[in-house]
Amino acid sequence: MNSRTLAFNNMGLDPKNSANGPLRVWSFMLTFAFRNNSIGAFAPSPILLSMQIDILWLRKWFDTFNQQYFDGGLPTPRFHIGHSRTQLGTLSYKRKRGLMRTSLYDFALGMSNYYDQSEHQFQSVLLHEMIHLSIAASGLTDTAPHGVVFRGMMSRLNREGWHIHVTTSTRGMQKAFTGSERVIGQYLVLAIELADGRHFLSSVSPRHARALNERVRQASEVRQAAWYTTTDPWFADMPKVRSLRGRRVSAEVFANKTARMKPIAF
Repeated sequence: MNSRTLAFNNMGLDPKNSANGPLRVWSFMLTFAFRNNSIGAFAPSPILLSMQIDILWLRKWFDTFNQQYFDGGLPTPRFHIGHSRTQLGTLSYKRKRGLMRTSLYDFALGMSNYYDQSEHQFQSVLLHEMIHLSIAASGLTDTAPHGVVFRGMMSRLNREGWHIHVTTSTRGMQKAFTGSERVIGQYLVLAIELADGRHFLSSVSPRHARALNERVRQASEVRQAAWYTTTDPWFADMPKVRSLRGRRVSAEVFANKTARMKPIAF
């Protein structure tokens, strides 16, 4: 892998002349790793076939881009697929204030399935949010939410073939047709076997999965529990729960369903 250490002034970005004011952490040299388009590297291709995404897609491309463009240095956030009309992607986090500094933690990266987009468009939105994550996780102070640091990283990635924008207008974008076969029904499933032999399957809200996982680990009546993802339409009519609730099933159904799902770990 070839990496390039990019000093901001080498990108033509002078914080002293910035309309947004001086960059407070100018002495920081940003190491930003890129792979050349060789074997094992992903080369962007703006194919315009529209689609929808799921959590598995989001995890896959986050990991791929993290290695390819960020040298594997980004922390893995919580992932969420929503249906926002106005925000194609979001990054949120919590702040912990100390005596000397404020640290950021509990990063969550979300993307919207409200509109049909090409995979290239979804990937460009994901990279936009990963730039925000890189700046936040490294402790850099930018001149604005999309300031000197952000725009420098964005320009570098766009020279690799991406189409990342500071803002993207949703005017004219086509709303996803939820009856289309292109739409992936993705479910996060918690499978629980109790000490008394009963079995439960729950379709869980991804936003609350980590909290539920902690509760399950502390529940003495739970013999074993496992997490899965699936596209099985059997879960389509189940509510996405936020607490320890689920559908009781027979041992046979439990074994059949879990055998067909993809296990995941937190």
